[in-house]
Amino acid sequence: MPISYRKSGVNIEAGEQAVKAIKQKVKTTYNKNVLSELGSFGGLYQIDLSQWKKPILVSSTDGVGTKLRLAIQAGRFDTVGQDLVNHCVNDILVQGAIPQFFLDYIGVGKLEPKQIEQIISGFVKACKENGCALIGGEMAEMPGFYAKGDFDLAGTIIGMVEKEKLITGQKIKTGDTLIGLSSNGLHTNGYSLARSVLEKNKLTVGSYIGELDCTVADAFLAVHKSYLKVIEPMLEKDLIHGMAHITGGGIPGNLSRIIPDGLCAIVDEKSWEVPAIFQWLKVLGKVPHTEMQKVFNLGLGMILVVAEKDASKVLKQTCGIIIGKIEKSKVGNLAKVLY
Repeated sequence: MPISYRKSGVNIEAGEQAVKAIKQKVKTTYNKNVLSELGSFGGLYQIDLSQWKKPILVSSTDGVGTKLRLAIQAGRFDTVGQDLVNHCVNDILVQGAIPQFFLDYIGVGKLEPKQIEQIISGFVKACKENGCALIGGEMAEMPGFYAKGDFDLAGTIIGMVEKEKLITGQKIKTGDTLIGLSSNGLHTNGYSLARSVLEKNKLTVGSYIGELDCTVADAFLAVHKSYLKVIEPMLEKDLIHGMAHITGGGIPGNLSRIIPDGLCAIVDEKSWEVPAIFQWLKVLGKVPHTEMQKVFNLGLGMILVVAEKDASKVLKQTCGIIIGKIEKSKVGNLAKVLY
């Protein structure tokens, strides 16, 4: 019997069907700067020089991590697409960049057009909410590489910021105020630990959590929040000295990335209420508090560093909370976070 690509596990027709199903949805994210059509070898995007004078391109690539495992178990595929876009938006936002376009990668064991359509629908929804064009991507069917039902996601975002408006953290100084913006749960980090706690306690995506008044799927598949709309109005006013997107590594691992040498951030954990989902995980899994700090965002998805005199303005615009301040480091020239 002759061997074919389809008998080897790759269905080209299914791929074409998936592209056809998503084409019109993807085009709803386009603007006048998109010059290519979905399916081109490369996405074309022109810079609007009437809007930008000395633009710097800011890029980031990321994934969703093992949150995908819960999505697969729950059969929910639209939220993880939103997670990926919003995560990438936040990563470039901390440098003052406004998202321009996004590209995705989907790797699957067997291509299911309906599943792909749901994932892409999530990309489209988030791209539209963030004013970002989805100009291209890749769907790779890889039988024998991914287990049945498994898939992986990755995304790349390109944003722009005026050179004079670039946020690097170098403006951070002694006396600056730390303002925390609330998260929407775990976002896209810490899921390997969270899943270990769930599995150890024999909980499934359908299990009801009384303390949270919802199922595991509802609690752990909450969409990663984008902070673009709340922060963008402050960028033109130069109110922000530095920003940290709180992802893997928690507050200490991410906030320390933007603090200049010779300074340290003093964070008061009592200044905000840690959401119930983290308290529940900590107790159920008997996770040490120091481990919780290193792994999870603990309720703060973004931290802003602003001048003390501007703190009230920023608080009013963001509904954030003051969580600490910047001081001189007492340990050599080490930039760090202290609780």
